[in-house]
Amino acid sequence: MNRNRLHALVACCLLAASVAAPAVPVADAVVAGVLMPAWLERQGTRQELTPGVALQNRDRLLTGTNARVEVRLRDGSVLRLGGDTHCEVNALGVREPEVFTAAIDVAQGAVRFTTGELARSLRQRAVNLRLGTLTASVRGTDLWGTADATGDRICLLEGRITLLQPDNEARQVSEAGSCYLAAKDGGPAALQAVTPGQLAWWAAQTGMPPGAEPASQTAAAPRPARVARSARAGNWSVEVAAVDGEAAALSVYDRARAAGYGARIRPLPAAGGGYRYALRLGPLPSEAEAAALAADIGNALPHTPVSLVRN
Repeated sequence: MNRNRLHALVACCLLAASVAAPAVPVADAVVAGVLMPAWLERQGTRQELTPGVALQNRDRLLTGTNARVEVRLRDGSVLRLGGDTHCEVNALGVREPEVFTAAIDVAQGAVRFTTGELARSLRQRAVNLRLGTLTASVRGTDLWGTADATGDRICLLEGRITLLQPDNEARQVSEAGSCYLAAKDGGPAALQAVTPGQLAWWAAQTGMPPGAEPASQTAAAPRPARVARSARAGNWSVEVAAVDGEAAALSVYDRARAAGYGARIRPLPAAGGGYRYALRLGPLPSEAEAAALAADIGNALPHTPVSLVRN
């Protein structure tokens, strides 16, 4: 059974390497960038999250420490997730004539939501972004928010939102830099004074590092000085182990997937005949990016040999 599974995985990897990358499908929400580790939970099953995945209603996105995820919505909006974030998407679709809808629920972590120019097939959007007890009804805006142990916070960077909280009246917010905090004690959302530097630092928690931004970036985000791990073409890969047995290869493969790293199994001719099996991640654009990814994987999979490979 292991042999059949290994052969199937190798065949899929060879097929993916032999054809051009398909165009991003027309979908309500598509994962545009991933800084691993990150996971997708769908119908009770967890798997590593990779760019190009079309999201469905009730999908949950989870990010590891220092991870990043970027999602592009059908209406042209961009959702960015920071590290240690749990996010669920719902109500994706076009309701009524030409009105795009989405409900984004963030139980914990940091997010940034930036609306873009409406797609030609749409007239307007109706998007709700909930962070803990706070909900922002979005029509056209740029906002950042977080839900953590201290409370739930929504900061308006540009545009306007309608701020909703249980048992309190809706509040219209249009002043850039307005930050509202709902403390865990259940009190009403209160205006919080923050500096531009604090806002920039918060926003950087969800920004993709240099090199991870998709080419069709809609709106710029602050970029921290970290190395990107993305699915873009390049000359470098990370090799995770190179083992003789099929069972050993599948064991490392499953451990890498469970840790949020999407590896490919690659057969390598052995000196005495037959094959050894290496797990590869990449390609990556630079040696520095590959080295950073190798360091992360080494921490996630201790006692597993990790090396850099020039493609």
